[in-house]
Amino acid sequence: MQELARAVLDAYERRDLPALRALALSEPEFRDHVWPELPAARPERHLPLSYVWGDLRQKSEQRLSELVTRYGGRRWTLVQVEARGGTSRYRSYLVHRDTVLVVRDADGRERRLRLYGSTFERDGAFKVFSYAVDD
Repeated sequence: MQELARAVLDAYERRDLPALRALALSEPEFRDHVWPELPAARPERHLPLSYVWGDLRQKSEQRLSELVTRYGGRRWTLVQVEARGGTSRYRSYLVHRDTVLVVRDADGRERRLRLYGSTFERDGAFKVFSYAVDD
């Protein structure tokens, strides 16, 4: 989780949208790994994958643009990563909810940043679940 957080901070510093997008779940990853285990995927829910993915992606992209405008170009040193919303366990993956990065700025001041919403973990690999965060 620390490596992912550092990569996210580096990409924000460079204002590198393609790198930030690559650190997040892709549509195939969502479709193949996340969706089958989500309660929303149950047939009785009548929610198509395309709708759920489209909504998630749209909210993530909108928030990512806002976050890059607000935090892009700044250099932060990672102190620690917190999952303030706890961890949800699914059959083949974990979701660490409400991810907060505790960082230090160039002047040594600590700050808590919410640069992405949740962290997806599968087989020891980590990805940004979405850049959408609740204020």
